[in-house]
Amino acid sequence: MAISEISVDELAEQLATGSRLIDVRESDEFDEGHVPGAVHIPLATVPDNVEQFRGAGATYVICRSGARSLRACEFVAQRGVDVVNVAGGTLAWQLSGRTVETGETADS
Repeated sequence: MAISEISVDELAEQLATGSRLIDVRESDEFDEGHVPGAVHIPLATVPDNVEQFRGAGATYVICRSGARSLRACEFVAQRGVDVVNVAGGTLAWQLSGRTVETGETADS
């Protein structure tokens, strides 16, 4: 199953319109810095939280570099959820000069 990908530039545009973003990194990684507004659902808990990926339109999924988020996307897409992987992940977001939030402010 092919999973769509989006760049961090395209993600920024989508987030400005109210799109959902889920971060599947571990808690310590998320707390150190995440895209503002991201909801935290660690990869290991994705099977128990598939419904949180559902909604109107696509849900964007991010991790550190794009590998774990791709695995999460593959899992939830097999359950009929419209998901898009963020290519390059949080590293690409930071390298693009965008800011991150710290702490558990957007934790689920």
